[in-house]
Amino acid sequence: MEPFELTAARLAQELRARRISSHELVEHLFARMERLDPYLHSFLCRTRPLALQLADEADQRLAAGAASGPLEGVPVALKDNISVAGFPATCGSRILEPYRPVFDAHVVERLKEHRLPILGKTNMDEFAMGSSTENSAFGPVANPWDLSRVPGGSSGGSAAAVAARLTPLALGSDTGGSIRQPASFCGIVGLKPTYGAVSRYGLVAFASSLDQIGPLARTVEDCALLYSVLAGKDPRDSTSVGASVPDLGRSLDRPIKGLKVGIVREMVGEGIGPETREAIRRAARVLEELGAIVGEATLPHMHHAIPTYYIIACAEASSNLARYDGVRYGRRAAGGDLISVFEKTRAEGFGPEVKRRIMLGTFVLSSGYHDAYYSRAQKVRTLIKRDFQKALEEHDLLIGATSPTPAFRRGERCDDPLQMYAADVCTVSVNLAGGPGLVVPCGLSPDRLPIGLQILGRPFDEERMLNLGHAFQQATNHHLEVPSLASPEGEPEGVWGAK
Repeated sequence: MEPFELTAARLAQELRARRISSHELVEHLFARMERLDPYLHSFLCRTRPLALQLADEADQRLAAGAASGPLEGVPVALKDNISVAGFPATCGSRILEPYRPVFDAHVVERLKEHRLPILGKTNMDEFAMGSSTENSAFGPVANPWDLSRVPGGSSGGSAAAVAARLTPLALGSDTGGSIRQPASFCGIVGLKPTYGAVSRYGLVAFASSLDQIGPLARTVEDCALLYSVLAGKDPRDSTSVGASVPDLGRSLDRPIKGLKVGIVREMVGEGIGPETREAIRRAARVLEELGAIVGEATLPHMHHAIPTYYIIACAEASSNLARYDGVRYGRRAAGGDLISVFEKTRAEGFGPEVKRRIMLGTFVLSSGYHDAYYSRAQKVRTLIKRDFQKALEEHDLLIGATSPTPAFRRGERCDDPLQMYAADVCTVSVNLAGGPGLVVPCGLSPDRLPIGLQILGRPFDEERMLNLGHAFQQATNHHLEVPSLASPEGEPEGVWGAK
């Protein structure tokens, strides 16, 4: 098998056995990127010098038998809202195009400490605001399964790169489903950890009470291994929690017999497409065959989640994005007085979706409307959180759809923001509640587009969630399906691996 075909866990074994070097692996993936990424546009920046430096360090330690981490030498890509010292962090926005961070995010420190070569920064919806990665100021990302369709958002570049085997691992951020929905659309695994489980230090903020960094990979095992590298307390992030991280590599294979799993009625009911609904039902039957006790669960306030999320997220975005004023860093428009510079910088630097959300957020925080909108949304957020608490008292885990439909076509929803926002109906409530969520492939639509099963657990119970997802993958072959990079004009000649 070619190196790009191997999972991260398998690559780690090959590296330890010295059957391949990390340096060779990085060069192999850069060559593959050169050939395939023009079709996808999943990367905004390649960090070749850093990748090779970390690869060489890993090779030296592996040769000396001194490797300390489970993924030493295995490459990873990062969403472009995660700071890497000396390299761009554009957040998919013109306003940050000239910005170069002078520090590493906490997760980048952890990756460097464990010597995972960082291949580059992936494309994303501007400031993580979007569900399709069509809002990037630098152009959209294509879905490897069908180049005419979106890869999901806002971590679409990371998801597409993993699905196309340009990288075995990637990091994304999830504010309302931005790891899980792209994972579903691209047929890979995505983990949104519990809020506070992974430090947000060095993550450019969208909505601070909702944002969370997490891994994307091809298997649950790979996701678990990368999560174990990232998780842990960071004193620079006041919301970071020092919960102990179990040895996830060993706990994945525990039997799931007797686990109580609830199918969330609202995630397989009205508004969920028939092919998605059927795929979730089939997945539930597989879990039953494995010994899980499957019943029905309900999140009665879930139908309020979309308006609640967009009020709170936009309010926080309005506050967080006020710092981009053309004075301190990033883009600065030419102008006369300070106010005109401020106005022109923001008018030229922000795209239409970011402007829309800033205006909405400013409105709901304004005098006379704060109580009617923002305060009320926070109260509904509490009700949503209580729904999860009650459902997870009755069940060990919850399952449901990730998105109402498989990946939609590029441009299909750009002129209808409400239809675009509706794509998040199954994901945003998890962020409002602060809990963890995992997505694993569970089937293909009649058009051969991936469908993702969403698994939800109690706060800081990633271990049990990953255990269920791994058991499902061991019993099925959905994660082994490979996209063909087919386009409406036919498969681009010679772009898909060795045949």
